[in-house]
Amino acid sequence: MIRIQLSPEPQWFELGYGVRLQLLPLTTALMVATRSDPAVQDLNAEANNDNRAATFAAALARRAIVNWEGVGDADGAVIAVTPEGIDALLSLWPIFEAFNLLYVSRGMLLDAEKNGSAPSPTGTSAGATATARPVKRSVRTAPRD
Repeated sequence: MIRIQLSPEPQWFELGYGVRLQLLPLTTALMVATRSDPAVQDLNAEANNDNRAATFAAALARRAIVNWEGVGDADGAVIAVTPEGIDALLSLWPIFEAFNLLYVSRGMLLDAEKNGSAPSPTGTSAGATATARPVKRSVRTAPRD
């Protein structure tokens, strides 16, 4: 079942380490805008998947984060949400991973669900239908007199 979030209001996500992000709902419009982001478009064809994922996540975060808590400068002073601050925050591996797991992957999982086949209930062949058909054999009896 797909659960639809009908509220257009941003929601808070706990990323760990005392960091909370208030994020816009992950909508089609937000994903399409992120795909059109110059940083994403400028990736060269040889970019590896890790580089693509990091670039896409940063572009999405710059669009989706509307507020945060637990993010400060080197002296511990709270800083405002800025594109540079978002990039710096996502450069921290545990934060990047949490952001991907809690926010980005939700959209990707829904996208993957529409790929056609439902999973088999108990293994790879449980949902398969038989293609072989039994051969009907006639029983021959001796002719009656």
